[in-house]
Amino acid sequence: MRRQWWVAQATAVALLTGGGVLAAGVAPAWAAAPATAAAAEQSTDPVAALKAAAAQSARDYVHGIAVSKLPAELRVSAWNALRSTRGDEAIAEWIAPGGGYAYAKQRLKDSRTQNRSFCERVVATHTAQFSPVVRAAAEKALKGSDADRAAFVKSGYAQAQKRDRESREADVQHRIEVAAADREFVAALARNAPGEQVRVAAQWALRPGATDADVTEFYGYGWATGGSLDLEAYRLHVSDAETARRAALSQLIAKAAAAEEAVKGAADAAKARAEAEAAWKAVSEHAGSAQKAWLAEQEAAAVQADNWRSIAKAAKESANGLWKGIGDPAEANGTSWAEEQAGAAASAGFWKDMFERARDAESRVKG
Repeated sequence: MRRQWWVAQATAVALLTGGGVLAAGVAPAWAAAPATAAAAEQSTDPVAALKAAAAQSARDYVHGIAVSKLPAELRVSAWNALRSTRGDEAIAEWIAPGGGYAYAKQRLKDSRTQNRSFCERVVATHTAQFSPVVRAAAEKALKGSDADRAAFVKSGYAQAQKRDRESREADVQHRIEVAAADREFVAALARNAPGEQVRVAAQWALRPGATDADVTEFYGYGWATGGSLDLEAYRLHVSDAETARRAALSQLIAKAAAAEEAVKGAADAAKARAEAEAAWKAVSEHAGSAQKAWLAEQEAAAVQADNWRSIAKAAKESANGLWKGIGDPAEANGTSWAEEQAGAAASAGFWKDMFERARDAESRVKG
């Protein structure tokens, strides 16, 4: 049943979430779009400058995905778009609905991809000290065939997990007692942890019929697993949302630019200007909404970063053996969420720039 919880959660992330896009240790390249966009100011035509800024930022965004920690299918697909000889056209097609990004996301539903991701997550969250049999079996499956990974997901994980539990229970000398305070802490996480999957993992550890072994395993790997799933879900979610926003931005800018061009020599100048103003207003509203969304993501990532930093600190200071295995994963999660926070802030800056440019355009077409 414990394996069922994790497999179910991993599958849910792959199928139901769509996700920031961060390279290790740095904010995403596309998040620096406001600085990149400044180069486009060489044009004296504000519409051309805005289009160039948006196009360059879109390329930076796709490059950010290519060097991110998102699934390999998305990264490889992004690299292919970047290497295309069709330039900005290929980038726009990749971002557009039904384009390369969407196709790569569909591939994530493939069972072989999900099985590989599951094995990778096991290796990342199960230490050799706490779960030596599971860890070794997962590493072997990763080096093996698709059939090996499928077998590990179907039954190998549960079998290895059972052997690890039996070894821990037989090791009287190193057995860790679960105190009431330990259970109370897990209960608090089940209610209040900022990550949904951490809450689910904590609830599973305290389900009716659960034993001290379940609580021990939550501290040993369930907590880290939930945190990993929450981070994966966040990254897929924000990349899905941002890809859709970028595609819409391109369409809205094209429409507004055409409307502004139509003002020249229009038979009904007042009507043409009103239509152009409305078109640029649609761009500014879209950009303003995107900026607000990224500010919200920035806050959510900040909460997670603070949470995991606190956990890492508590783990390193605790003499309780239960906390021994969570310190390093918590520290790594804190760093990852801080990176997501920085990326979200920079993305909000890009959309603020687009908002201001579109508002300038609204004022310009009023005459």
